[in-house]
Amino acid sequence: MNAATLQELPGGLPWLNAPASSLHDLRGRPVVLAFVNAASAWCAQRLAELSQWQARNPGRIQVLVVQVPRFDSERVPQRSLKLMRRLGVSAPVLLDADWVAWQRYGIESWPTLVLVDAEGNERERFVGLGGDLEKALFALVEGLPRPLDDDLAVFAESAPEPRLPLLFPAGVAASGDRLFIADSGHHRILECNHHGRVLRQFGLGTADFMDGPGDHVAFNRPQGLALEREFLYIADTGNHALRRITLRTGHVDTLCGTGRAGDPVEGPVNENARSPLNHPVALAVSGTQVYIASAGDNRIWSYDLGRHELRLRAGSGRLDVRDGNAAMAAFAQPAGLATVQQVLYVCDALGSAVRSLQLRSDLVQTLVGQGVWLYGDADGPRSVAQLQHPLGIALSADAPLLWIADSGNGMLRTLRLGGGELSTVVLPRRLHGPTSLSIAAGAVWIAETDAHSVLRYDIASGALDDVSISE
Repeated sequence: MNAATLQELPGGLPWLNAPASSLHDLRGRPVVLAFVNAASAWCAQRLAELSQWQARNPGRIQVLVVQVPRFDSERVPQRSLKLMRRLGVSAPVLLDADWVAWQRYGIESWPTLVLVDAEGNERERFVGLGGDLEKALFALVEGLPRPLDDDLAVFAESAPEPRLPLLFPAGVAASGDRLFIADSGHHRILECNHHGRVLRQFGLGTADFMDGPGDHVAFNRPQGLALEREFLYIADTGNHALRRITLRTGHVDTLCGTGRAGDPVEGPVNENARSPLNHPVALAVSGTQVYIASAGDNRIWSYDLGRHELRLRAGSGRLDVRDGNAAMAAFAQPAGLATVQQVLYVCDALGSAVRSLQLRSDLVQTLVGQGVWLYGDADGPRSVAQLQHPLGIALSADAPLLWIADSGNGMLRTLRLGGGELSTVVLPRRLHGPTSLSIAAGAVWIAETDAHSVLRYDIASGALDDVSISE
């Protein structure tokens, strides 16, 4: 497109982690305005691409992230900032709570990148995940002098996250005497006892993709965990891979995934030709099947441990809440899984819904949820009950009760299966971004992601306690 001078950023919008700035202040350096929604897997992937390019080409461009809320909870500045930091975003973030900047620049969908040259002219737009972004970024900086040392200074965020043992933990899996934690922000998996004492660490603590013994492996923002006998399965989200820890030896291997997002291919998977995955975030294991919630393509996949095969189980790929036959049904960024007796329960994050997949008949049904843009916090019958951006589910072992991490509302909810109502669990305080649940030893274990903590909710007494993680 022809270069045109870009309008100035709207005034009065809150900057979440940086002093207020303007396009005029940044003249002389190319700028990328990234219009995103922090809850979107597609936006997460685009932001990761930008971050990787910047790491290889320090100081060449300035990224300004414009967070445009999808949910009411994201209109709260601190909530939006936490969601951004979960993704590893450290660039300046502007909260466009009322979609003012979105309308000013004529944005139509997430993610949209607006590339602005050093003179303040718009050069190009990237909508969605298509196009050769790397080529366009190099064209944007072509002919400009290399940055000076002052330009290479690392941007210092205001009010950074506290230094704690955990950083945005996004997955928990508990057994009778063990607690496993996906310490996503530290790119590692921890094995703890129920009191929080760390017994083993898997992963070097830096984002990478390596198999081998536990102290020499690497993950990239791991999230979902599934524990089955002597194995722990990991949705290694940043590496778009299904990983496995053999707990007896501590060895880590990759079952599926190439390190990059891609379209999964049904059929046999081997070490020399692993199928790609697209933003896996949650897992459930039943028998020889590992079920995978793929947020990047809105589908449910399964990996057969015996045959080493990948199979599409449900989802057309369209982002929607649509029931029916598994091939025609649609999910809206599935984010949590639980399975029992040939039924797979799916937490549909962007649909604010809980769905079920009958594994024998391939029928998808909505248990709670009114549509992609309808959400709330109402209890009651399924026909009127509402959730807001739920991210985790777990099934009670001794009752037909589904526990739900209602992340957008900061609540723990329950749904009695077989026609029961949605209810809110009475807690002493609101939860800060709960994302993952596990049930063991009479308790619900909760990854309270935005508070960098893990909680234990005692089902019998109703007590809610922090699990003190000590290394």
